[in-house]
Amino acid sequence: MSQETATAYGDVHNYVDGEWVAPDGDAGQDVVNPATGEAIAHVGFSSTGDVDEAVRTGQKAFESWSDRAVEERVQPLFRFKQLLEEHQDELAELLVEEHGKTFGEAKGELRRGIENVEAACGAPTLLRGGHVQHAAPGIDETGVRQPLGVFAAITPFNFPGMIPLWFLPYAVATGNAFVLKPSEQDPLVPQRMVELIEEAGFPDGVVQLVNGGVDTVNAILEHDGIEGVSFVGSTPVARTIYEKAAANGKRVQAQGGAKNHVIVTESADLDFAAEKAVGSSFACSGERCLANDNVVVEESVYEEFLDLVVEEAERQVVGYGLDDDTTIGPLITPDHERTVRNYVETGVQEGAELVVDGRDITVEGYEDGNFLGPCVFRDVTADMTIAREEIFGPVINLMSASDFDEALETMNESDFGNAASLFTGSGKEAQRFRHDAEAGNLAVNAGTAAPMAFFHFGGEKDSFFGDLHAQAEDVVRFYTDETVYIERWP
Repeated sequence: MSQETATAYGDVHNYVDGEWVAPDGDAGQDVVNPATGEAIAHVGFSSTGDVDEAVRTGQKAFESWSDRAVEERVQPLFRFKQLLEEHQDELAELLVEEHGKTFGEAKGELRRGIENVEAACGAPTLLRGGHVQHAAPGIDETGVRQPLGVFAAITPFNFPGMIPLWFLPYAVATGNAFVLKPSEQDPLVPQRMVELIEEAGFPDGVVQLVNGGVDTVNAILEHDGIEGVSFVGSTPVARTIYEKAAANGKRVQAQGGAKNHVIVTESADLDFAAEKAVGSSFACSGERCLANDNVVVEESVYEEFLDLVVEEAERQVVGYGLDDDTTIGPLITPDHERTVRNYVETGVQEGAELVVDGRDITVEGYEDGNFLGPCVFRDVTADMTIAREEIFGPVINLMSASDFDEALETMNESDFGNAASLFTGSGKEAQRFRHDAEAGNLAVNAGTAAPMAFFHFGGEKDSFFGDLHAQAEDVVRFYTDETVYIERWP
């Protein structure tokens, strides 16, 4: 697939009460193709009044939607899943244009989102409560799950197609109304998905879209008519969202940042481990919370593994996401590119050795793009900034440990607990990792600990604020309240 002339997508609209309307706020910004630097659309920001209208419309829709049989509620989801599959290539190309990831990465992201729609179609099973006959003498007791009203999700730029689908399908399948506030940096894919939702036949007001920035988010967090808020983003913002939403009496799940680790022991398949570690760190240009960018290697195989990582890094191709050979696309904005470059310079200044330096990369024909080539550091120590803070770019840090125990201790000292991977040939080490690793998503001999849609997406420590996670049964519990029904007939 080769570059095509960027299409002008015009203004991004809200979707409220079954109508596409322009946001009423005073502010807004351009949507920019990060590979070309060209504006491809403009998104206006919603006012407090826009949010209020969406919530009130959602409350009205909830009254009838929640009374529908669950089997009836999932029928539009089945149609939505089919439409997503039919339009997957179109959505993937649009995602590349506004975000920058490769076409293959974009299709993979959408596939993961579609899997969540599929899982939510199982709501008749997911909503079944428990029942105990003769819970007490002459008494039967049943748990009944009931929807609560209007929920909202505030989703990030790095997975604009997948992360809304961590929440939306489950919210509506359980009988709630839903308001989506996507990232203002790449709102075109969410807008197109809502167009498909409209085509799938959801009643007006059940699913709504509001665009905007900080003021729009605050209006959501403060609105009395919203029962709960889901968020994915950086840790500082996640903590703020959690505190403010909770203070306003809402349920809240806030997925924060990450600093994920890979542990490589001397018994591992080193070629395989190097391939998967580099793939995990550089996929989506490193702009994902599952990037494993700290690799702690047992010292007996450190130099051998380093050579393999360097070879793998040097095979990467930086370029436009719709070009077939590209493996690393641009970063989302010039500001973010500068931030990642500053982290690389900080690593050099703090004494790590930059053995692969991607800072001088040039992509012919895309001189205005936000490109940074793969960067590989060796001799990184746990106290360095690049080892402690989330970089969100194509940077991988190699660290040395005397043995598996020291590597695990180094990993567990991190303030974050999103994900981790272990490469080993030892069942004993794998079992210890499973029991003692302090992260919510774990993988053994796999580069990325990405849960399937029928398991929740974990997170611990500063990587998650809340009680119930995204996806699967956790999010079903988040979107419902369980009433206990006690029945006795003397």
